[in-house]
Amino acid sequence: MRIDIITAVPELLHSPLNTSILKRAQDKQLAEIYVHDLREFGKGKYRQIDDYQFGGGAGMVLMPEPLGQMIEKLIASTTYDEIVFMTPDGKTLSQETSNQFSLKKNFLFICGHYKGIDERIREKYVTQEISIGDYVLTGGELPACIVIDSIVRLIPGVLNNETSALSDSFQDDLLSPPVYTRPRTWKGMDVPEVLTSGNFKKIDEWRSNKSQERTEERRPDLLKKK
Repeated sequence: MRIDIITAVPELLHSPLNTSILKRAQDKQLAEIYVHDLREFGKGKYRQIDDYQFGGGAGMVLMPEPLGQMIEKLIASTTYDEIVFMTPDGKTLSQETSNQFSLKKNFLFICGHYKGIDERIREKYVTQEISIGDYVLTGGELPACIVIDSIVRLIPGVLNNETSALSDSFQDDLLSPPVYTRPRTWKGMDVPEVLTSGNFKKIDEWRSNKSQERTEERRPDLLKKK
């Protein structure tokens, strides 16, 4: 999988994209991730990439010329399955979306900054608009990292245990059950006996019941969806 990211502040992306699972995926050559500094196509001496919005109002907007030029440069050499713009008014990210994205090969992520990007860029190039929730951040860099992490971890071979991702919360519209590790007793609290019984049929039943109970308690909306 190849992932290109256009950003006004590439420094925000270096650490999240080069540690833990994302680093492992790149080391295994299962994913290629490239960060592109939008100021490469900035205008004038100061490499300007933003300007005031027409009609007045607070906040600067990323200009269509530098952004359009960078997109054109990238699409000239790579065919993208999706060009994704991170925006609070996009479709809310779900596990279903991440599952679908993980089956594709090439992505271009556009990270907005300041007040956003010129609407004409969205109309001309963007194929998917994704939000990570009903709140606003300074830019799209951190949301892009979240989406990329949710996709890349699903690529076969990235995780050491392939079944781990399949048992995550939301994969079947249920929350994951409680999990325990050593020691068996800690501060007077014991691990549920069924988990140490060795009876995997009963363990599976216990986990299924606990997933159902936890979802009913914390996210009943998921059960309505299911």
